[in-house]
Amino acid sequence: MATTSPTPVAGRVFSIPAGVPFLDALARRLLEETADDALALGRYRILLPTRRACRALQETFLRLREGRPLLLPQLTPLGDIDEEELALAAEAEAPGAGLDLPPAMPPLMRQLMLARLVAHAAEARKEPMSADRAALLAGELARLVDQVATERLSFERLSEIVPGELARHWQLTVEFLEIVTKAWPKIEKQAGAVGAAERRNRLLERQAEAWRRSPPEGPVIAAGSTGSIPATADLIAAVAQLPQGRVLLPGLWRTGSDLFWQKVEADPSHPQHGLGLLLRHLGIKPAEVLAWPAGEPLPAVAARQFFLAHALVPATLSHRWRAGDGDDPEAAATAEAIDDLGERGDLDPGLRRLDCPGQAEEALAIAVMLREAAEQPALRAALVTPDRRLARRVAAELKRWSIEIDDSAGSPLTDSAPGAYLRLVAQLPLDDAAPVPLLALLKHPLAAGGLPPGLFRQRVRALERAVLRGPRPAPGFEGLRKALAAVDLDHAEMRALPGWLDDLAAKAAPFLDLVSRSSAPLADLIEAHIAFAETLAADDQASGAARLWSGDAGEAAATFLTELLAAAQDHEPIAGADYPAFLDSLMAVRQVRPRYGRHPRLFIWGPLEARLQQVDLMILGGLNEMTWPATPAPDPWMSRPMREAFGLPPAERRIGLSAHDFQQACGAARVVLTRARKIDGTPTVPSRWLTRLDALMKARGLDPQQMQAPGWMEWAEALDSPDGPPRPVARPRPTPPVAVRPTQLSVTQIETWMRDPYAIYARHILKLVRLEPIDAAPEAAERGTIIHAALDSFIKAHPGPLPENALATLLGHGRDAFGAWLDRPSVWAFWWPRFERIAAWFLEQRREELAEVERSLAELKGKIEIDAHGHPFTLSAKADRIDRLKGGGLGIIDYKTGAIPTPKEVVAGYAPQLPLEAAIAVQEGFGALGDRRIRRLAYWRLSGGDPAGIIGLAGGKEAEPEALAVRALERLRRLIQTFADPATPYLSEPHPEYAPRFSDYAHLARIAEWSVAGEGE
Repeated sequence: MATTSPTPVAGRVFSIPAGVPFLDALARRLLEETADDALALGRYRILLPTRRACRALQETFLRLREGRPLLLPQLTPLGDIDEEELALAAEAEAPGAGLDLPPAMPPLMRQLMLARLVAHAAEARKEPMSADRAALLAGELARLVDQVATERLSFERLSEIVPGELARHWQLTVEFLEIVTKAWPKIEKQAGAVGAAERRNRLLERQAEAWRRSPPEGPVIAAGSTGSIPATADLIAAVAQLPQGRVLLPGLWRTGSDLFWQKVEADPSHPQHGLGLLLRHLGIKPAEVLAWPAGEPLPAVAARQFFLAHALVPATLSHRWRAGDGDDPEAAATAEAIDDLGERGDLDPGLRRLDCPGQAEEALAIAVMLREAAEQPALRAALVTPDRRLARRVAAELKRWSIEIDDSAGSPLTDSAPGAYLRLVAQLPLDDAAPVPLLALLKHPLAAGGLPPGLFRQRVRALERAVLRGPRPAPGFEGLRKALAAVDLDHAEMRALPGWLDDLAAKAAPFLDLVSRSSAPLADLIEAHIAFAETLAADDQASGAARLWSGDAGEAAATFLTELLAAAQDHEPIAGADYPAFLDSLMAVRQVRPRYGRHPRLFIWGPLEARLQQVDLMILGGLNEMTWPATPAPDPWMSRPMREAFGLPPAERRIGLSAHDFQQACGAARVVLTRARKIDGTPTVPSRWLTRLDALMKARGLDPQQMQAPGWMEWAEALDSPDGPPRPVARPRPTPPVAVRPTQLSVTQIETWMRDPYAIYARHILKLVRLEPIDAAPEAAERGTIIHAALDSFIKAHPGPLPENALATLLGHGRDAFGAWLDRPSVWAFWWPRFERIAAWFLEQRREELAEVERSLAELKGKIEIDAHGHPFTLSAKADRIDRLKGGGLGIIDYKTGAIPTPKEVVAGYAPQLPLEAAIAVQEGFGALGDRRIRRLAYWRLSGGDPAGIIGLAGGKEAEPEALAVRALERLRRLIQTFADPATPYLSEPHPEYAPRFSDYAHLARIAEWSVAGEGE
């Protein structure tokens, strides 16, 4: 068929102003054209920017028809041209020709191929690169390849970038790109495929060419596109030249002088820049564009758009805001029109602004607005933002009212339950089954290990209590087995652990083996990963596959791994240790989009999705610089001058598209502009568009504060504010029956009893024991235990004179006491040097005191029975050291690695440990020690610092040891008698000045709520 001559474009290009609902205006006009004929619309073909826009137009037609039957027009997303139709047209024109287009290469396959190229290029430069790093760079390189294809450029133009004018690292980048991009076309040819952007270009070109040769019989409308892609602009131009073709532009400013449009075309960040370039491509001036015959915006919205248009003028024309003379008639008219708006007192009641203290407050305020909108029947509302973090916060806040909002961007696959589970499975071998990542995996809802989920959780909790709390076991499942073998498995639940752990280790073994290798086939790693994940996910009722791959997120994860496995078949082996990070880098860009169950009238849209849609309330959130508009991400391949020399569009072009989206979104009846003054504590800068609005208002004598939305922040704050003033709880006063009150305590527990009776109640009556932290770092308590053990074993071995080479001997005892702790770098680096200093100081003191000490006894256990006015009580103790002195009598020493009690505390009776040990010794509770006179009570503080040790006498130099013992025993009798009264409560810290330094039960007593210190916080 002969090619038809081009039809003049004038009269075929229309625009719908920003204040008019675009899709409603389009649908309403087409229904009028077809006289509401339910079948006539089927002849129309409409090209729209996105699939979401196509779905939205379908819904618009049905809404305007009020649900009556309708044959919809053929709706096609630009870039998703009907290949079958093109192939049939080509076949009809030239039998046997067909479409003859290679398929698009799957994105994951392309990324892995590029990753292999990147890794080879890095090796050629003797800079080996990990698999995950190569994959990340390959993703960026794929984007660059798509940009080059989109702009119809060629990597042959790399030679136009003059290396001598660049910094050395950019020269190396150009050389690197040349290596990769020269090989890439050959790889595409071998694969018989092309990139998605290149294929889209070819399809659009074929479609434009086909329509030029043989125009379709029905009307064709290209609607809503700004023509930012050259191939799309060509297709729009082809549509404009069709006999029944029309082009419908979104939000074009059809007014403005030639000077204005010259400035716009020179300013890529202007909202009309893209449309200006498209009009130039079409060969038509803005004034020649016709208004779409479907109504005008509401007067208030039209005034708002007028105001926004002048707020966003190119910077070189902003002087017109203040112009008022006759030298510039257009400037004078602009100023007069803005002044007319300001004289109303309220510039625009439908446009409000909300500046929030932080992003959490912004999200909550937006959620309240959406919640209020949901209360109004038929009212539709949307949050429009490019800030995914803000979108997720708003969606989370709405869940407090059980509202599941429709988020067009979905949520990251990595954050979904299957995605997180797969990442935990992949990470397990790298962490050597360390406690925290192991528990994160085993406590995941999908983990069941072939057992009923409840039973599996019981086993996991039992394993946690047995070996995962406290110091970390040795690495791997073998380390867990050894740790478990050292535990007393005295309970049926515990006795099942060894076999269960062996089964778990067997399930993980194939995957652990592959990851431990220095090189493993990628496909084998993926298959082993999937096999272990499915095996661990199985329960007693369903297979692992049925549980893991169900639901929207499960299907998305299954699709991702299926594509990855297909792409990995020809990939080179990678280091097993690189696999978890490699998987993360590829999974990070995948999203999960629920298909149903969302609220029908509330939405979260990105700026692109919102471009053609409109609702009753539009909330534009995250209006800060670097967010909206977004700061262009650093390009790892080309600097700004390199991009310019290569022919790629400037980064500001995206800002111009964002500005157009912003103004389009401001066309709703009600608009709220929100931002956070701080994000994560860092002050933010308002979006340049908000700054422009403020500047224009101030230039015309208007107050920007009149735009602030009242009430919303107060409502949001009220949601989480307490009802009335704080009502702190009273101090706990438990009074358990006398029969359950303890009648036997150690001397250290007596000190706790005096300082904090509530702790005795919690530990000995409620039987609450503090759980050790998971994977606990060595604490001061462990250090004290180890040092005590080393000194005690030395004294037991040498109770009298010191051996030859005493320091080496004591250090040997220290190594035995430290044992496996010395394998920890932190212990070897910090604790062991301190012990060496303690050992030297200890031996120095020992040499000095041997002149007075006959024999030293270590770790002596003892107890006595006390009758407190008819209330029997057993007092026990384990003395660190008791010295039999040559002159008669005893000296009792207590080792402290922390602070020692002050003389005041000892005399007042709140540090009774040594005095009570003396009382036990006097009554021969430690056995027959000879002369039972107490001549010395001393604390040895062993810090290993400077000095390494300090000796402090209990009660001070003036205190009499035997008198301290008598008084301590008498106080204890009174204490026993007091608590034998059922009315005596176990108070928490009754004497704050003597409160314990540390307490395992302070949070249970809620001290911060009722104490004086808590009130001041």
